[in-house]
Amino acid sequence: MPGNGEAVTRRTEARSGEGPRGVLSRGVVLLFAVACGAAVANVYFSQPLLVTMGQDLAMSPALVGSVVTLTHVGYGLGLFFLVPLGDVADRRRLIVAQLLLLVVALVVVAAAHTAAILLVGMAVTGLLAVVTQTLVAFAASLAPPAGRGRVVGLVTSGVVIGILLARTASGLMADLAGWRSVYLASASLTALLALILYRVLPHHSDAPPTTLRYGQLLRSTITLFGRERLLRLRALFGLLIFAAFSTLWSSVALPLSEAPYFLPHSAIGALGLIGVVGALAATLAGRLNDRGLSGRTTGIALALLAASWLPLVFTRSSLWALCVGVILLDLAVQAVHVTNQTLIYALHPDAGSRLIGGYMVFYSIGSATGAIAATSLYAVAGWGAVCALGAAFSCLGLALWAFTRHSIADPATTKRPSRSEG
Repeated sequence: MPGNGEAVTRRTEARSGEGPRGVLSRGVVLLFAVACGAAVANVYFSQPLLVTMGQDLAMSPALVGSVVTLTHVGYGLGLFFLVPLGDVADRRRLIVAQLLLLVVALVVVAAAHTAAILLVGMAVTGLLAVVTQTLVAFAASLAPPAGRGRVVGLVTSGVVIGILLARTASGLMADLAGWRSVYLASASLTALLALILYRVLPHHSDAPPTTLRYGQLLRSTITLFGRERLLRLRALFGLLIFAAFSTLWSSVALPLSEAPYFLPHSAIGALGLIGVVGALAATLAGRLNDRGLSGRTTGIALALLAASWLPLVFTRSSLWALCVGVILLDLAVQAVHVTNQTLIYALHPDAGSRLIGGYMVFYSIGSATGAIAATSLYAVAGWGAVCALGAAFSCLGLALWAFTRHSIADPATTKRPSRSEG
């Protein structure tokens, strides 16, 4: 690890836009962000399209909800079984291989003519979309320690924009050319990104090589959870915030496609654009973490998340209230998410892929739980019950922060001065 003098040099490199050995230029960071956004978008394309998919393939409402759920289940499996490979394999080759396999899965989804094929294709798409987290871990490993929060925040802002544009683009394209065109277009973009990344990404990160076998690698992920209380706590935050996030976004198309709105796909998808401020939150949260303010950032963001459900409950009578709620919710979720990732990576940079992959398993569990619970609850109890569910997840997160905020030291303020990272 570098000494204090080299840390100063790396801070200077970070401000000038270059990472260690000149690898992480601003252009490369931007490429990471674009690739992350394009990959994660595949998990969210279906949300404005659920009604049309169900009608096209004669699916029941409960089965339609499982489209989102199975995508997140696949994503969760990929987080545990695929992302840790980034600590033992050449990340460049791993990323390109996953992208090419993702192209195949997207084509299967686009060509699906039965519910079974669609559901299998969506699950595999989720499995391979975890390339997003391999990219995040790769970017974090290339970043100078003093500017890691900034880099993670910038790359995560690409994830946020990808999620938001996914809904907008899929809604618009479905209105113009049908829902299948969404997945064909994504397959083409993914193939192009695989080619660009193969030519641009460096072969190796600064992380020391790991010689663990695959089984040992997976077991070590579990061991990290047993050893690091901060990782467990931040994983629980991730589960709760993304359960709330998924509660909204997996079900909001349902009331908007009914009376009194009857909005088309493009209008429902465009709703995501107002949450673009979430990308700003991702960048700001990363910078605040670099300043040692992660605890305060987490508490404020969780309070905003709980408050966001107050305007959201009035969605059926006011689109303005929906917009305010979406802005607050996206700001809060992304601020906590970036803080989580930055803090846990700092625990063991040499195990970055395992840390982020393991943490994101809880993200996937939360997302799947929110999706299936929200769509099922909407069918039996309506939008008010969905908002109550989202508020419950949010308040649990806020209560968890309140009870633990003094029990675990923030590594951004306690570890950095004593470590050779500077």
